[in-house]
Amino acid sequence: MFVGTLTFDLLLGDVHSLKEKRSIVRPIVAELQRKYSVCAAETGNQELHRRAEIGLAVVSGESSYVVDILDSCERLVSGRPEVQLLAARRRLRDDEDE
Repeated sequence: MFVGTLTFDLLLGDVHSLKEKRSIVRPIVAELQRKYSVCAAETGNQELHRRAEIGLAVVSGESSYVVDILDSCERLVSGRPEVQLLAARRRLRDDEDE
C-alpha cells in the first residue's frame, strides 16, 4: 500500500475577507475531490485572508498511480489563475515505512 500526500501553500489574489477566501478555496478543494477522488481539505492559514494551505492524500496499491495523481493535482492547482502556488510539498510512503 502506498500513501501520497501533497500540501499546497497558496497566495490568493484580490481577497479582502475570509468569506472571499472561502469562495476561492472551497471550489478548488471540491474539484480535487471530484476529479481525482482524493481526500482534500483546507489545512492551515485559516485565519489569514490572503494565504491558504490545502492538503490532500491518496492511497493506492501502486506507487506510480499515486505519483500520477499527485502530479495531476499539482497541475490543476498551479493552473488556477486566482491563486499563486508558493510551494508544494509532497510525501510518498509505503506500508513498510516506519
